[in-house]
Amino acid sequence: MERRQALHALAGSAVVAALPFGRAHGADAAPFKIGFILPMTGQSASTGKQIEAAAKLWMAQNGSSVAGRKIEMIIKDDAGVADTTRRIAQEYVVNDKVDVLAGFGLTPLAFATAPIATQSKTPMVVTAAATSAITEQSPYIVRTSFTLPQVSVSIAEWAGKHGIKNVVTFVADYGPGIDAEKFFKSQFLLNGGKVTGEIRSPLRSPDFAPFLQKVADLKPDAVFVFLPSGQGAAFMKQFGERGLDKSGIKLIATGDVVDDDQLNDIGDVALGVVNSHHYSAAHPSAMNKKFVAAFEAASKFRPNFMAVAGYDGMHLIYNALATTKGAGGGDALLAAMKGQIFESPRGQILIDAQTRDIVQDVYIRKVERVAAMGNQLYNVEFDVQKAVKDPAKVK
Repeated sequence: MERRQALHALAGSAVVAALPFGRAHGADAAPFKIGFILPMTGQSASTGKQIEAAAKLWMAQNGSSVAGRKIEMIIKDDAGVADTTRRIAQEYVVNDKVDVLAGFGLTPLAFATAPIATQSKTPMVVTAAATSAITEQSPYIVRTSFTLPQVSVSIAEWAGKHGIKNVVTFVADYGPGIDAEKFFKSQFLLNGGKVTGEIRSPLRSPDFAPFLQKVADLKPDAVFVFLPSGQGAAFMKQFGERGLDKSGIKLIATGDVVDDDQLNDIGDVALGVVNSHHYSAAHPSAMNKKFVAAFEAASKFRPNFMAVAGYDGMHLIYNALATTKGAGGGDALLAAMKGQIFESPRGQILIDAQTRDIVQDVYIRKVERVAAMGNQLYNVEFDVQKAVKDPAKVK
């Protein structure tokens, strides 16, 4: 009860659960256009694949009209290149006249689009990029994914309470990685731990071998790792090839490293890895079980944290359009997005009315082979921190 009261206090005027989507706005109403910009090719292609599949599943389950407005979803590939993202966003706003911009697989792509959202007063729903500062780049940005401080502080707290005294941090050298390093370190030091090394690997086409050798040389109790979705498999393979999985150095991580989409391909080297994240395909709620079954039936692969953010992004947009009774409009839609509370496959989520960022549970998980789920590898939740706000925005 206390948690629910706190969420409502944060929400302001909250939209609770899904609103009815069928109220008429007018037979001749123009289509409502959602313009997704996703990395469908390139190093982050798995992000685009997951979000596209989830957005299409939402529409298949909830219909292609809201309050008398036909929904048109447009998806264009930016290949993870910021200049391409910016060009597509301009085309969406000027030529296609989209009502909402959505997607953004990496932080630089969201940053590139923010001025366009501001100038055109177009709500911009971020369903992937996770640097804390993204929502501060435009008053029209709303996020349904997560922030790296949320999950980094959570695993730092767990590590400090479970006998890990000294850690080397290992992150990708860009906004989310710097966030992960900073907030893990600050919380771990606060809990009495020691950071004996800080390693940053290049975002593009990294070779992890020399960095892993440095970890081996430093001999910490554990290495804390953040890498963007898609790089975890290569990292884990090299971690095992260099024998670090048998060296006594524990691997703790954000959930991106042991991504559900890649976990079975990573294999047994991932067994026992403790990590923190806001979503697992093994989350035991009834809603998530239905979501995973429907997603796998439609897409033939397992949903990951990008998928649930895309699914919830569509939920957010549908609710907002229903709230405006089909009228839409950038400022009205934005106002209707602020403060929404609804049940997601990951658990209850809130869009903070002040920060426009997501408040959600963060789970501590361990990679296990689950006999009852086809003897496959899953991130099995064993602890939770409730209603976590972005620590970077907590005053």
